[in-house]
Amino acid sequence: WDKYNYPVIIDNMMNLELLTYASALFDVPEWKEIAITHARTTMKNHFRDDYSSYHVVDYNPDDGTVVKKQTAQGYSDESSWARGQAWALYGYTMMYRETRLSEYLDQAEHIAGYLLPLLKNRPVPAWDFCAPEESYGQEDASAAAIMASAFLELSQLTKDSTASDIYRHQGEATLKELSTDRYLCQPGECGGFLLKHGTGNFPKSSEVDVPLSYADYYFMEALYRYCKLSR
Repeated sequence: WDKYNYPVIIDNMMNLELLTYASALFDVPEWKEIAITHARTTMKNHFRDDYSSYHVVDYNPDDGTVVKKQTAQGYSDESSWARGQAWALYGYTMMYRETRLSEYLDQAEHIAGYLLPLLKNRPVPAWDFCAPEESYGQEDASAAAIMASAFLELSQLTKDSTASDIYRHQGEATLKELSTDRYLCQPGECGGFLLKHGTGNFPKSSEVDVPLSYADYYFMEALYRYCKLSR
């Protein structure tokens, strides 16, 4: 890590489920506490006032102070990288499910509130919500799939019935869009992947407009969750 002292990425929220699960499985409460502390620290330092998220926060490992905040895979440090927002929405929804701490449900709903207007006319977002016009057409199906799964779960966890309907509708709309010919690979296409038009790291020209394994994973999870809701 020649560029950072102690980098923490918003993606790390996704790792906390393993800690909470293992904590219960092996009866080690400290692991769950680590997850709770990490989520709280991320909530404090990763988010802007509008509940958009930085990608990377670099810490001083000696005293835990923030050295700098960046958005490494987004358009700029202050931009809203789509998959980062997806990790945030999913991560805090999951942490509420695992802990039932209301602070995480509040955070998930604030993030949802930030995202819903941006997704209203485009359920599969551009790779960065702030991308310039010349690259705004490049989509990220992986961000859409993650958000779809998170919105569907959040619809079942929120205490607001109106919000529940809105979250479910957004998850459904995204799944319908991802299931169109534009995004869904046909048999024999894409080397066995399910979704087209994923974007890994646009600024580095890495994995641009390609299938991505995690796009497929969260697409399948979202479909499974939707089927359970529809029964």
